[in-house]
Amino acid sequence: MTDTPPDRLSVNPASPFYNEALLDRGIGVRFKGIEKTNVEEYCISEGWVRLAVGRGTDRFGNPMTMKVTGPVEVWFKDSAESE
Repeated sequence: MTDTPPDRLSVNPASPFYNEALLDRGIGVRFKGIEKTNVEEYCISEGWVRLAVGRGTDRFGNPMTMKVTGPVEVWFKDSAESE
């Protein structure tokens, strides 16, 4: 496997950017210098993350999200633990 995370990734299985193998490996996301754990989707090249907001869900059972823009850093958690 490569040590470079994809440009865009989603945790929603219905999304075309979903990749179970990469999610099982573990992805860390830092947005505006702060590590986030509630990221539903990110895009490095466009500079945005979609964050889960509260505990509410939409009519399909997906978490309510908010798209915010800014600098995004992504890394694999398993490679950070091995160093």
